[in-house]
Amino acid sequence: MGLLTLVEDRPTPRAVYNWRVYACAAVASFASCMIGYDSAFIGTTLALPSFVDEFKFGQMSKTHLALVKSNIVSVYQAGDGLTETMAPSHKQWIIPFAVQLIPAGLLLGGSFFLRESPRWLIANNKREKALKNLSWIRNLHPDDLYIVEEIAFIDAAIEEQAATIGMGFWKPFKAVGQSHRVQWRFFLGGMLFLWQNGSGINAINYYSPTVFKSIGINGTSTGFLTTGIFGVVKTALTLVWLFFLIDRLGRRNLLMIGGAGGGVCMFIIGGYISSVNISKTSDHLSGGGTAAIFFFYLWTAFYTPSWNGTPWVLNSEMFDQNTRSLGQASAAANNWFWNFIISRFTPQMFNTMGKSGCGVYFFFASMMIVSIPFVYFLIPETKGIPLESMDRLFDVRPVRNAHAVIHAEDEAREAEFRLDAEGAGLSVAKEKLEHYEYTTEV
Repeated sequence: MGLLTLVEDRPTPRAVYNWRVYACAAVASFASCMIGYDSAFIGTTLALPSFVDEFKFGQMSKTHLALVKSNIVSVYQAGDGLTETMAPSHKQWIIPFAVQLIPAGLLLGGSFFLRESPRWLIANNKREKALKNLSWIRNLHPDDLYIVEEIAFIDAAIEEQAATIGMGFWKPFKAVGQSHRVQWRFFLGGMLFLWQNGSGINAINYYSPTVFKSIGINGTSTGFLTTGIFGVVKTALTLVWLFFLIDRLGRRNLLMIGGAGGGVCMFIIGGYISSVNISKTSDHLSGGGTAAIFFFYLWTAFYTPSWNGTPWVLNSEMFDQNTRSLGQASAAANNWFWNFIISRFTPQMFNTMGKSGCGVYFFFASMMIVSIPFVYFLIPETKGIPLESMDRLFDVRPVRNAHAVIHAEDEAREAEFRLDAEGAGLSVAKEKLEHYEYTTEV
């Protein structure tokens, strides 16, 4: 079995792990590229000499400049591969803004390749199209047992939704209003993004030159170079998280390890800044400054494979079919709300929280440490648990045992389904479409 062919909630044929799955995922990822590029280039663009001169930053007071920068970043929400190759000019900062059109264009073009969700099609009485699309993405024949099972599970989930909250756009809102346990899950999902943004990641993304300057890195080229290395480290560790860690260590363990390691690193950086006089003019980095940089990158190594993407994974998994779409909208809203709060006030925090902004690092460190008991006592492990089992997962206490309990129950259910020849036969008959030809197009 290859690197990416991880069995999740049931025995999975090798054909399921085909190029279509990865192509669809790649197209969807261009949306993330747009967001990631925004957060990467805006901080360094604010520090470009051409940008500073054109918008007259040098004529502003320290307080006024902090306000202007925070407004630019928080309302707007890279410019590195230009500070070295292009002389200060209007083009030097306008080009990074224009480059955003590349992932946007790829997303638009790739969207024509994507096929509609089988779950949505079945819910909207387009069963033949749903079976065709599911067979295409799984690279299996419609009569394959894997397809039969998946269609049966989708049917069951839709029937349950129809029987409980009903179908329609406003029904999920009604379900949230009527269920305290669903409200609790929405609260947990939103709080994950409080802890994520409270780690300091977006302060670093948006104000990286300011952050590195507080550690002792001065000079435009040196600051941009260090910021670029930060981006490379994040990218490499994200691949490690995606291919190796998320489905091996699990969501809970990653978040707690990241919170502990990242918090310690931030405390060390803050302690260093508070204990020395950082030169504002020298381009030379002291031995202590070098150590601070090391712990900054160590913090990156803890944060990126944990709090960077895992809250999004959890929010995509923790809601059942009745409220999943609304849950995803809530997760995005919470992320941008806390993103706005942190990015809006970061410059003021650096100006007011201790010597050279050391209090900012203590604040972020404390947030990461406090996230650990939150995850341990309140967030169950969702790895390998199907969406249809999420209600039961969040009902199990204590939370640390929930995954083992539900996984065992689901395994027993799968075994029963596969041994029930009569049930499987009825499902196959239900899914066979009269006069349907399985062509090479599918």
